[in-house]
Amino acid sequence: MTLSSLNWVSRFTDQTPGDAEKGGTSRQVPGACWSRVDPTPVPEPVLRLWSSEMAEELGIGAEEGDVLGGSSLIEGMDPYAQRYGGHQFGNWAGQLGDGRAITLGEADTGEMVLELQLKGSGTTPYSRFADGKAVLRSSIREFLCSEAMFHLGVPTTRALSMVTTGEEVVRDVMYDGRPAPETGAVVCRVARSFLRFGSFQIHAMTGDFETLRKLVDYTVRHHFPDHSTDSDEALLKWLKQVADETAQMIAHWMRVGFVHGVMNTDNMSIHGLTIDYGPYGWLEGYDPGWTPNTTDARTKRYRFGNQWRIGEWNFARLLESIGPLMSDPERLYEALDHYRESYQVHDRGVWVAKLGLGEFRPEDEELISELVSNLEMVETDMTILFRSLSNLGSPDVSRIEFAFYDQESIPVQEWGQWLSKWWQRVDGQPDLEAMRLANPKYVLRNWMAQLAIDAAEQGDYSVANELHEMLKAPYDEQPEYEDQWYQKRPEWARHRVGCSMLSCSS
Repeated sequence: MTLSSLNWVSRFTDQTPGDAEKGGTSRQVPGACWSRVDPTPVPEPVLRLWSSEMAEELGIGAEEGDVLGGSSLIEGMDPYAQRYGGHQFGNWAGQLGDGRAITLGEADTGEMVLELQLKGSGTTPYSRFADGKAVLRSSIREFLCSEAMFHLGVPTTRALSMVTTGEEVVRDVMYDGRPAPETGAVVCRVARSFLRFGSFQIHAMTGDFETLRKLVDYTVRHHFPDHSTDSDEALLKWLKQVADETAQMIAHWMRVGFVHGVMNTDNMSIHGLTIDYGPYGWLEGYDPGWTPNTTDARTKRYRFGNQWRIGEWNFARLLESIGPLMSDPERLYEALDHYRESYQVHDRGVWVAKLGLGEFRPEDEELISELVSNLEMVETDMTILFRSLSNLGSPDVSRIEFAFYDQESIPVQEWGQWLSKWWQRVDGQPDLEAMRLANPKYVLRNWMAQLAIDAAEQGDYSVANELHEMLKAPYDEQPEYEDQWYQKRPEWARHRVGCSMLSCSS
């Protein structure tokens, strides 16, 4: 089976309003949910990274780079770029849309319908002043992180492939006036849909309630078939499911120490999927105030500890966009309250699993608060600390020493007291199996991704492939990878661009 043998359908373009013009230059596209546009052919597409798991789900074998690099299309594909808006760093940005992503079409696997989208495949009507391309560095990061998150059990879009294009793309990595040519690349990503909060916002904000209604009806009919849109009550039930899925996703981010970095409303999936991997990062030293995005360095709006609140703020913006379709929009507060309640439930579930508590008790709030305080006392690796706890046979501080960057500065007394308190709480029998399934041993740290990028830029994709293979089993011990990858951030990465400093071009 190949891409050409898939059953391609065109639900979205057939059933929602679209742009009368195909392709064209950057422009405003009122009254539309999408614009038809073909990918831009590239001179030398070469397949470099491949997800056999995602391919198996689609029911296909390995492909060549032509289609996945954007140089050719298959009969039945109906390529388009989606139109949406969004709040960026809290400010309404107007029309945005897929400026460097083109959905090839929808593939009906028999089990489900999945959209295949090329990221970095050329200009669309929504590219504004950009070239619609992507580079090797950002594409490796997107491919590896999409697949790593899936195997961590975090809701996410998937990656099928990464193709280099044989062309050079000029980028100013840190927006500091020093543009330079980089290797071009395209990622094929897969999801039930790429609808975002901003997909609905753009119509509400422009007063196009007719198109808004059509998009909501389409979304619920195809993606939330257990719901309907025929009443306020029905819309609320649907929105509460969106709240649940969004809250669950963010709780998972917090569980594994992931920071998205750019939680604009146009980067929030209606399905509660992690989407748009740009300036993301994993906590190295535990710091609720950390954000990997240099654009966010001053306000730290999207910092680790604030992600659930931003999820709430973004969800409120979605609710505002649905308000014009309701007889009593005041009832939308019910959905907002539901998000808060849902996040609390998921968050407590995370802590129960991470600490092997069995169940949540009110007094556990104090236990968790004291743990977080300890984590912030000195530079402590979150991933290694929780994995170490998952293998403890006794409340012994020496068994967690590896998690600290400076072992001379370990607050032994505070950690000893906390370990004893935790051990007493679980009667000396924490649920270690649950803990090992909640606390990964391996995550895609930025310095690891950077090593893969450094090698790939020299034509060596072995590091990227090794990381891809290892991250398929992040909860397994995998001793063959320990010396290289079960490590705290090395000193060389502390202040390096791509490791500690990232931009939205990352």
